[in-house]
Amino acid sequence: MEALQNFEDWKSFLSRNVKVAQAAGTSQEAIVGAATRIGDFLSKNVDSENREQRVLAELWRVADQQEKHSIASCITKMVSDGVRH
Repeated sequence: MEALQNFEDWKSFLSRNVKVAQAAGTSQEAIVGAATRIGDFLSKNVDSENREQRVLAELWRVADQQEKHSIASCITKMVSDGVRH
């Protein structure tokens, strides 16, 4: 997937999808829950394409479930406003 190759593209991809979920009335908690499940899937099935994703993958591997939820929450927060950080 091309959006996974470049970190800025990946954040834009996530931002668009978070906005779609918010516009559909999905709660922030449900969005974070989905992000946590997607993070689990990606960590098991997709190789990191860049250094930022490698850092996230390493953090994900050592995190417990609560910490993964926090990481997912921070990432969704980071991309939810559409501003480049």
